[in-house]
Amino acid sequence: MKSAVIICNGDFPKKEYPRYLIGKADIIICCDGALHTYLRHCRKIFGKDRRPDAVIGDMDSLGTALRRKYNDITIHDPDQETNDQTKAFRFVLSRYKDISEIHIIGATGKRAEHTIGNLSLLMEYAKEYDLNAMGIKVDSVYDYGTAFAITDTSELYCGKDRSVSIISPDSTLVIKSSGLVWPTDNVIFDNLWKATLNRSSEDTVKLEFSHKSIALILLD
Repeated sequence: MKSAVIICNGDFPKKEYPRYLIGKADIIICCDGALHTYLRHCRKIFGKDRRPDAVIGDMDSLGTALRRKYNDITIHDPDQETNDQTKAFRFVLSRYKDISEIHIIGATGKRAEHTIGNLSLLMEYAKEYDLNAMGIKVDSVYDYGTAFAITDTSELYCGKDRSVSIISPDSTLVIKSSGLVWPTDNVIFDNLWKATLNRSSEDTVKLEFSHKSIALILLD
């Protein structure tokens, strides 16, 4: 099974772990304007030039020279109902059938609305696709942490004393927890901050959903 990395046009990571994920990826997809940044960093990561496997997006932020040079791997998708991260995500799922991991890099930073939108899309992907049944792990990794979506009762093997935040758009959802400093049993998810900035008190955090729904988990 292979791993894929989607490079978005936010802040390119400086820390070792997200750069490691790029370096070990079998497949690299750049959202159009992110190609500029990726090319500036790839030699430091790989020790040589490494062409991405595809560049995808509406091409509103990719220069003419690079578009010509990488024309053979450029996929122009003008759809304005989805953003470039989603176009890249769907492309990976449709093109590569032996994927076990998709790591989204550069989804955060620069603009707050892009950060919020890109991270919340992880919940949309989890709703639209049965990723667990497909055996595909999807997350967004950045210098300050990792975000991923869950759709039902889960155990998170995150280690003790780690920052854990839970965000859900479902105000009817009740999440009973164990392994957190502040239990979430009485939290009403009617605003994004309601179960953020918690910490793990055990190596394993258990989250029990009242019904199948959606939540975004952010770990430091």
